[in-house]
Amino acid sequence: MLTILAKLLKALNSETSAWALALAIVLGMFMGITPLWRIHNLIILLAALIFRVNLSLFIVSFAIFSGIAYLLDPWFHSIGLSLLQASSWQGIYEAVYATALGRLSMFNHTITLGSFVVALIAAPILAAVSYWVVVNYRKRIQAKIMKFRLVQVIRGSRFWQIYMDLRG
Repeated sequence: MLTILAKLLKALNSETSAWALALAIVLGMFMGITPLWRIHNLIILLAALIFRVNLSLFIVSFAIFSGIAYLLDPWFHSIGLSLLQASSWQGIYEAVYATALGRLSMFNHTITLGSFVVALIAAPILAAVSYWVVVNYRKRIQAKIMKFRLVQVIRGSRFWQIYMDLRG
């Protein structure tokens, strides 16, 4: 756990692009709020590896949003159910489900469809907010935090040694 926190601090304090960190958070959010064993999550995981996003931030984002998804599953179910019951979309659903990829996607499950739609809507907002937080952390907060007495104590701890070893 300390290693992951140290890697997160390293990512926030590094020269890594703020957009790359925001992308890690968004991809983690997609995997976290949608049911795990779905084909779209394999695609998201491959995207995270191909685009070389910060994996520590991706994993932490995935864990946080998995917890949030557990609480929001009834809401995702109602969204998915209302989308699947929309009569104007029935022909499209039947055509998609008639294909092998359509069946693999499992979008006929209410929670899968509802959570994926919510993730699509939330992704640009989360990306912009994450970018803003990282940029403002680096501009305004990073130097102030380093001056706190608690941070001075942490700098003498094992956690700080792990962080410095990773920073290498």
